[in-house]
Amino acid sequence: MRKQIVAGNWKMNMTLTEGLQLADSIVSLLGHKEELKAEVILCAPYIHLAHLAEAIKGSKVLCGAQNCASEISGAYTGEVSAEMIKSTGSTYVIIGHSERRTLFGEDNAVLFRKTRLAIEAGLKVIFCCGEILPEREAGNHFEVVEKQLKEGLFDLNEPEFASIVIAYEPVWAIGTGLTASPDQAQEMHNHIRSLVRKHYNHIVSDALTILYGGSCKPSNAAEIFANPDVDGGLIGGASLKTEDFCAIVESI
Repeated sequence: MRKQIVAGNWKMNMTLTEGLQLADSIVSLLGHKEELKAEVILCAPYIHLAHLAEAIKGSKVLCGAQNCASEISGAYTGEVSAEMIKSTGSTYVIIGHSERRTLFGEDNAVLFRKTRLAIEAGLKVIFCCGEILPEREAGNHFEVVEKQLKEGLFDLNEPEFASIVIAYEPVWAIGTGLTASPDQAQEMHNHIRSLVRKHYNHIVSDALTILYGGSCKPSNAAEIFANPDVDGGLIGGASLKTEDFCAIVESI
C-alpha cells in the first residue's frame, strides 16, 4: 500500500507568528484524527521550522523545508544545509520546485547533489519535476520529465531512492488558475511510475508516492486524487487557508 501524502508549500509567506497560528489551526482540525488516510506535511520557510516542529509535536502533522543547500557546510553565506534542517526536527525537504529551477537557475546536477545530501542527513525528499507550457504544447512533456528524473534522481541506489517522493508539477498550472485535467495528471503520473519501474524494478515503482502539484484546490482535489497513480498533492496557495487545506486532505 503506497503512502498517501498531502504537503503544503507555504513558499515565502507569513511571519513566524502567522505561520504558527496557521499550523495550530490545521493541527486542531487534522492533527489528532485517527481516521486520516494521508500523511500531512507543512513545508515552511526556514525561520519557522524549529518552532513549527515543536508546535506540532505529538500530532499527525509533520514539517519540512522548501529547499536546502547543495553543500555540506562552509563559507556559503545565507545557505541552509540539510543537516541544519534535520536538526530543527523537520522530516522532509522539497527539492527542485519549478520556482527554484526557473527563478534561481538550479539545474539537474545541482538538484541531484542536494537530494543526496538531504538523504544522507536523514531527510525524506519531495523531488519536483514538470514541464512548462511551450514544452507541453510541443508534445515534449514526457521527454522533459524523463530528463529531469534521469539526471536528478536515477543515480541513487535503491535504498536511497526509498527516501524519495516525486511531485509532478505542470508548471503552466502553478499560480495560473489552470489545472491539468485528471486524465493529464494520471497520464504523467503513470509515465513517471513506468520510468521508475524501467530504471529500478516494479517493487520500487509500486512503493513510490507520486504527488500532483498544480492549482489543486478543494473543488478538484477528489477527482485528481481518484486516479490510480496519484497518491496525493503538493499544495501551494490553498495550503495558506486552513479550511481549504484541510478539505484537500480530507478528500483522500
